[in-house]
Amino acid sequence: MTGRVSGGGHHVVVVALENVLALDIGIPWQVFGSWRDGPYTLTVCAERPGPVPVHGGPALSVAQGLDCLASADTVIVPGYLEPDVPGAEVTAALAGAAARGTRMVSICTGAFALAAAGLLDGRRATTHWLYAQALARRYPRVTVVPEDLYIDEGQVLTSGGVSSGLDLCLHLIRRDHGPHLANQQARLLVAAPHRTGGQAPFIDLPVRPEPSGSPALYDWALRNLHQPLTVDQLARRAGVSRRTLIRRFHTDTGLPPMRWLLDARLARARELLESGDLTVEAVARHCGLGTPANFRTLFKAHVGVPPRTYRETFNSAAVNGR
Repeated sequence: MTGRVSGGGHHVVVVALENVLALDIGIPWQVFGSWRDGPYTLTVCAERPGPVPVHGGPALSVAQGLDCLASADTVIVPGYLEPDVPGAEVTAALAGAAARGTRMVSICTGAFALAAAGLLDGRRATTHWLYAQALARRYPRVTVVPEDLYIDEGQVLTSGGVSSGLDLCLHLIRRDHGPHLANQQARLLVAAPHRTGGQAPFIDLPVRPEPSGSPALYDWALRNLHQPLTVDQLARRAGVSRRTLIRRFHTDTGLPPMRWLLDARLARARELLESGDLTVEAVARHCGLGTPANFRTLFKAHVGVPPRTYRETFNSAAVNGR
């Protein structure tokens, strides 16, 4: 990756930060740099020309510095390991490109670099779900939406983790040239032209409290999810008032008791769908999620896909039996 990849007039510049993720930088290279006579030209640049460490692959030899952003139509920042504030030269170059009207794009944790440059302030944005809370804490002016595969805010676009960067790159082609060309490139990459469901099916639902909490109460609740548990029942079990219980749950988990119970039931349902062959009716019963219809509605609303689709995606027996 030493210079431009020949192509059409739209210049895509990929900024390789230190410890760039190999998969993330490979996505725009494949999508925009694999055309023979296509509509895009791709350049990889770095803060300074030379070798750039890559997480998950050999170092890149990069010939271009940040000055090539001046000719960019689209700038893409792939994810990088342990995202921190990039150097002042990087943030200034990103901010300068945006000020010139350049389209700014991030894949995975590349959103941290855009946020550091102030490009996500007042906007909705996403990143890998594992880093979403960190992004929201570090940049409170950004509305972080961890469930989405990608978010298009016009000039600024962000994607979730790894493969959702491919979804976003195909979306850029679709936006620039229509669905036919995007679908053609998707077929060449053996990828879905458009995916639904977001990152929600991949996000862990943490249901155990911090060690400072009341583990006996939470463990008891987790063992009795099949029962129609109520706040009053939990309060009696803990030997405290209803108000004290609600306050304790907020302290331990950051959630009201009934929301914590719902997350625990959904987490259990996901485990059963991933590892067993119980019917949807049986899973709903084991998790205390009511009728099968109610279970399907709740599961899709919070996880993003129906139970059957989730099982087909994450259950090894179902996957191997396809």
